[in-house]
Amino acid sequence: MAHVKAGGTAKNVHDSPGQRLGVKLFGGQKVKVGQVIVRQIGLTKRAGKGTKLSRNFTIHAARDGVVNFQTRRVRTFSGRSVARTEVTVE
Repeated sequence: MAHVKAGGTAKNVHDSPGQRLGVKLFGGQKVKVGQVIVRQIGLTKRAGKGTKLSRNFTIHAARDGVVNFQTRRVRTFSGRSVARTEVTVE
């Protein structure tokens, strides 16, 4: 007969490193071709003129220039209009 009750299982034991997401270059900063501007999960910020969107939703600079962030109204799938941030390089 066991002298200790069943301990159960631990669920939150994985210790994975952070993904280093977020804005890497802010508005008004100079950028070169190919540099990462935003690393994100999903399309929280949109890619505008002078930028390109990777498969993992990272926004890169498509040309040299200055980073600019602006708010745009975007129509969703349901037809609702919501505000989203658009990243451009001028």
